[in-house]
Amino acid sequence: MKASAAIAKILEQHQVQYCFELVGGMITHLLDSLAENGRCTIISMHHEQAAAFAAEGVARQANGTSIALAMGTSGPGATNLLTGIGSCWFDSIPCLFITGQVNLNELKGDRAIRQQGFQELDIVSMSRSVTKYASQVTDVERLLPELHRALSLAQSGRKGPVLLDIPNNIQRMDIPDGVVEKWLTQPFDVDANKPAPFSKSEANSLAELCRVAKRPLVCFGGGARWAAILDSWVNALEAQGIPYVSTLMGSERIHDGKYYFNMIGSYGKREANWAVQNCDLLIVLGARLDVRQTGSDTADFARHAKIIQVDIDPAQLDNRVKSDLKICADMDDFFNWFRIGTDTFPCIDTGWARELMARRERHNIDEYPDWNISPYQIFNRLNETMLGQAVNYVCDVGNHQMWAAQGIRLGAGQAVHHSGGMGAMGFALPAAIGIGLSSPKKTIVISGDGSLQVNSQELDTLNRLGLNMTVIVLNNFSLGMVKNFQDMYFDGRNQSTHKGYSCPSFAKLAEAYGLQAIQVRDMESLQFAFQQMSESELPLLIEILMEGATECRPRLVFGGKLDEQHPKLQ
Repeated sequence: MKASAAIAKILEQHQVQYCFELVGGMITHLLDSLAENGRCTIISMHHEQAAAFAAEGVARQANGTSIALAMGTSGPGATNLLTGIGSCWFDSIPCLFITGQVNLNELKGDRAIRQQGFQELDIVSMSRSVTKYASQVTDVERLLPELHRALSLAQSGRKGPVLLDIPNNIQRMDIPDGVVEKWLTQPFDVDANKPAPFSKSEANSLAELCRVAKRPLVCFGGGARWAAILDSWVNALEAQGIPYVSTLMGSERIHDGKYYFNMIGSYGKREANWAVQNCDLLIVLGARLDVRQTGSDTADFARHAKIIQVDIDPAQLDNRVKSDLKICADMDDFFNWFRIGTDTFPCIDTGWARELMARRERHNIDEYPDWNISPYQIFNRLNETMLGQAVNYVCDVGNHQMWAAQGIRLGAGQAVHHSGGMGAMGFALPAAIGIGLSSPKKTIVISGDGSLQVNSQELDTLNRLGLNMTVIVLNNFSLGMVKNFQDMYFDGRNQSTHKGYSCPSFAKLAEAYGLQAIQVRDMESLQFAFQQMSESELPLLIEILMEGATECRPRLVFGGKLDEQHPKLQ
């Protein structure tokens, strides 16, 4: 069997249903075999970065339980994948990346030259720091073992991306049918990196810290968002009246609840940050506690609390913030082991949750009364419009992402997706294409003018696929988040964020790509646009004109305490 056909068979066996690519000479054998096999849907994108984000979207939609494939040709095709590979690495997304490579006899090897073959490039060395496994296959006998190892590692332990670089002549070689059959029946090796079972001392320490806590608080991070029993565990918190918050990535799957006090961090909600700073026990589940979550003053973070940190990655424990108890665990195992019941927090102060509710109510105000259209109004209206409807929100990076994180309230059948650790502008549209292809739900992109321009060419892909997707562009005619930094720290010198920056009419751009588009200037036209979005199952772009809206309120100023956000409320 031709090697490229064997790869297609293995991917079919492991239910890799989508391949995103931009065609190039060094992947034509792979594409031809995938097309001939017919079990993997090939989606041609207009940029390899977009292909990588789209594959990430498929894996995200499956909560990391399945793998998608992105491919690029040698040289620039391979390097263009790197941003998307990094996005998968930081946010623990299992994806397979395959790059084509020049024939073996054209590789420069150890020669002190820059390049031997046309578009030859050492993508393996470049990608090793952002992959769980990266390898160039130089022997056809190693091709299927390497593919099996890569697929296994992508799904093992803390999940993440893997890359195989396959020379063109390796793709064309033959593999005996018996060898192919052997690897078709070989299950993934996914238990090798699983943490050891919990110890008795860990159980006793956890129980004792919970037993004496009067003001407990649970914080969900990105490492908890895909746990199979997350919803039932959160329901137990609700039943027992235990307050909980989330990080940006944790918020992707947390539905609005009575005892949910929203997102913490530099752009977190005021009540959430106050809760962190005034609890006496903080249970951190799958969050790495980076600077955007804690602020720069780690010594002051959770200033009154004992901290319990649970994470599948031992290197993340006791990293920036020192904990009183650290537990290395798979989150599903932890949730199954540590069940919330009536006796978990016997000393809880009954006024603790009431105080947080009062603060949440007091802070539920429009902090943009001086703006013609405020983010508070936009996302309140979006929540009302999509109430009871199944939807995937996908956010780009910038002020609009923080407005969405502060304002979106998820209900049943709803989720949101963020580019977290990489924070990549241009993520949302292609990731939403992957999500929309693999989900029957409506997909809503939240983007800004700067972010959308990074991969705006994929509006053509959206039109070609005809997905049930709406792209909402919050257009403030600037790179608003960085401009806000310049306003605060550079006396308003706004080089490259406003001065020297420009953007098109996105409504006209969408129409040029064959999409329906609506431009919004006020709340009345916003209501009409959202109604159209709710009723339509065809691609739609809504451009909301918000010139000068370059601030996110509240936010943490540099060096500030987590519960002293700007602007201060009267």
